[in-house]
Amino acid sequence: MICLGGFEPRSALVAALALGMPVALAATVLAQERPTLLAQVGTDNKTEKLDTLKQRDQDLKAARDAQNKSIETEATLKREIEQIGADRRKLNQDLIDTAGRIRKVEAQITETEGRLKPLDEKQAAIRKSLDGRRAVIGEVLAALQRIGHRPPPALIASPEDALQSVRTAMLLGAVLPEMRQEVEALANDLAALLTVRKQIAAERDKLKGEVASLGNERTRMTALIDERQKQQAEREKALDAERTRTAALARQVDNLKDLIAKLEQGLDPATRAAREAARSDTRPAMAALHDAGRMAPAVAFASLRGRVPIPVNGIKLTEFGAPDGTGGSEKGVSIATRAGAQVTAPADGWVVYAGPFRSYGQLLILNAGNGYHILLAGMERISVDLGQFVLTGEPVAVMGDSSHIAAILATGSSQPVLYIEFRKDGTPVDPGPWWAAGEGEKARG
Repeated sequence: MICLGGFEPRSALVAALALGMPVALAATVLAQERPTLLAQVGTDNKTEKLDTLKQRDQDLKAARDAQNKSIETEATLKREIEQIGADRRKLNQDLIDTAGRIRKVEAQITETEGRLKPLDEKQAAIRKSLDGRRAVIGEVLAALQRIGHRPPPALIASPEDALQSVRTAMLLGAVLPEMRQEVEALANDLAALLTVRKQIAAERDKLKGEVASLGNERTRMTALIDERQKQQAEREKALDAERTRTAALARQVDNLKDLIAKLEQGLDPATRAAREAARSDTRPAMAALHDAGRMAPAVAFASLRGRVPIPVNGIKLTEFGAPDGTGGSEKGVSIATRAGAQVTAPADGWVVYAGPFRSYGQLLILNAGNGYHILLAGMERISVDLGQFVLTGEPVAVMGDSSHIAAILATGSSQPVLYIEFRKDGTPVDPGPWWAAGEGEKARG
């Protein structure tokens, strides 16, 4: 906050104009600083209390209106989703589209926050510069204020006063150029401060809109996932048995390769036959790829090189094959994400494991067909069930507020981190060649 020697706003404005500061700039700055200046000279306590109570009533009314609007929006959304719930294709497509919008807004929020950081730093630097010259500015304004209160007399009226005026003029003539330079520098800094403030206000308004949009999309996503999982209700009995089996297998094995092998070996004949039948889709690959109702991978995973999207927005921390700090090498990639980031399926596949496993935290394994498996670990919540077939871009999990992977926690980092592995016949393979163009170096957002 700029505090010019504690002077009354009108006197400060006159002084600023006397030194050549633009009228619009001086008036704008003082108008912005007026609340603080008034606070410094004192306000009527009674009026202030009444204003505070009035503001609280307005805030309460706004909160109630927002709550009612939220309830109405949620009810409308549920009715809409119930209508499309019976059509699996529409439901799946809506899930994919909503997840895509969520990830896009997450990326926009990160970009907006990135633009705000240097603006905040620039504003702080300008304020620091102004604070450092507060004493000089105060002296200049004080001198001009005194001149304004006691203007020089006419020469013919009082020669003695005229002599004093000449001496004063000589003194001011020596210091005024330096004062003018100081005020010109001040005017430039104030103009820069106003510009930065406008930019910050615009970016914060944009960020507010993006956050609101993200909240709306997440509400829709929750309702869509609830509807999708409700359609799995008739399979709950079979799922309970499958969960028991996979949990027992997870306790019996020590590594991911053995877990994948046992999961595939234990697959019941009926499920295996159903998957093989689904793979016999005779439509052209691209036609099947755009069918949200498909029940098997549209194309072979091996042919997706250069086309697989990274499943979460974030920044890569580790690469495949890099030293892991324990004498070995990384078998996958790690991506630092935003808290609560949406995780989507990087490819079509069947869920063969969904739950905690060893030091990986929550682990999701997708069978992408032809011996390929995709492993995702470190999420806070998985939103798909065992045996479920998921499509590329479909929401499958949500990140938490901190890391859930023991290896990441051991480094002292608590940020959310998603760990990704691609495996062929149980052996880790470099996912680099699979990532879509531009996503191999840095995940979006």
